[in-house]
Amino acid sequence: MFMLVLASQSPRRSEILRQAGIPFVVRAAPVDETALAGETAERYVARLAEAKARAVPAGAEEIVLGADTTVAIDHHVLGKPEDEADARRMLALLSGRRHEVLTGVCLRRGESLTTAVESTAVWFAPLTAREIADYAASGEPMDKAGAYAIQGLASKFIERIEGCYYNVVGLPVALVYRILRREPPR
Repeated sequence: MFMLVLASQSPRRSEILRQAGIPFVVRAAPVDETALAGETAERYVARLAEAKARAVPAGAEEIVLGADTTVAIDHHVLGKPEDEADARRMLALLSGRRHEVLTGVCLRRGESLTTAVESTAVWFAPLTAREIADYAASGEPMDKAGAYAIQGLASKFIERIEGCYYNVVGLPVALVYRILRREPPR
């Protein structure tokens, strides 16, 4: 039997794995999350997921899971906001529009890697300046890609999604499980 190692400090990713009944341990290491010039959102999350999976040590019976999530709209990649003003800027950009949430996942066993990217379309309701200011001031957007948490206070702003809900939260758990089933550990 293998042990899954989550290469992330994200409480949301931990909670998703717990809810799905997938046993794991957390072992994270810092990774530079700076985007490269001209890098697409898809390539960005795949690269960071792989870097996170490679950054932590793992034993022979361990599979490391690295993941990274971002939001893409109009060729803009929206990571975590730097401050409240940046959160307001991102929310104004998303207001009344469709965007993509992309999560790269990388599973590593030894030197063997399997990397995939999940994409979910999300439609935001039009937001007033007051709604944007109040939500940004709540503090919830501060450690979230795109400056919102679909599972939190921002849930009331989401008109619909197309794709995996858990991807928007931060980990497409069904994709991770499919990869683990398809490519069982050696």
